[in-house]
Amino acid sequence: MKLKALSALLLCLPALVQAGGERNDIPDCYGYAKVKEFRQRGSGRELTVIVDQTIPMPDSIQKAAWGQINRFVVPGDRVRLYSFSAFLPNQFMQLRFAGELNQPLEGKVRDSIGMQSLRSFDKCVAEQQAFFRKKFGQAFVSSLREASEDIPRSEIFHSLRDIGEDLARQPAEERVILLLSDMLENSDFGSFYANNRIRDLQPQGELRRVSDKQLFADLQGARVYVAGAGLVTKDVKQAYRSGKTMELLHSFWKGYFEGSNANLVAFGSPSLNIDLK
Repeated sequence: MKLKALSALLLCLPALVQAGGERNDIPDCYGYAKVKEFRQRGSGRELTVIVDQTIPMPDSIQKAAWGQINRFVVPGDRVRLYSFSAFLPNQFMQLRFAGELNQPLEGKVRDSIGMQSLRSFDKCVAEQQAFFRKKFGQAFVSSLREASEDIPRSEIFHSLRDIGEDLARQPAEERVILLLSDMLENSDFGSFYANNRIRDLQPQGELRRVSDKQLFADLQGARVYVAGAGLVTKDVKQAYRSGKTMELLHSFWKGYFEGSNANLVAFGSPSLNIDLK
């Protein structure tokens, strides 16, 4: 089967459900080639991308994030995409994409498989990356384009807590989270704004309040990368963000992620200038 024909077939296949009921939006090459009994374990890595839809991201941040995702994801990885905003009609936390790329067959196991099945499997795996980029990319772009400054609330804490509960049901050996958000909570918990500007936080006091309200998440030991921190909307008259303001915001979120079983590796304010690792 030619690669173009195989690509068309992959695009037409429906989302699958793996063993244990786990969602998989990437067609499985073991099933396609009828070699399920030779299934190899994945890489153990999972990338979770989270899009905050209460703040439109500049094109430069969107493009940089997409490049980082493409450079990070390799065969055998699992990938998840969530979007969130506030708890409003049609504006709620959603799992937009979940899938796993297959590992290529290597070594002695290849000698146990018929040539026709092996060729089908190898061609399928070769096309999976392109399929992933197309389908995940569509969901990623859609999530970003739906972002709006007109959403008056931002439920970052509750959304991360819910996502953590979801991740706990999907075991992984290594987790990375890419979070695209202004990191400015504006909910019943309180607001990170005051007098039309970003408020200078008192990190330890805010963290005690988070603990008192049981708003820490359990992010399963993830390494967290943030892009977009400190972006302000058109409604904020004072767009200037002092170095002190951003240092306090960074300090708060570093403590928050430590309390949420995660490690804040990089805090792009707003640009994230390092690659995911």
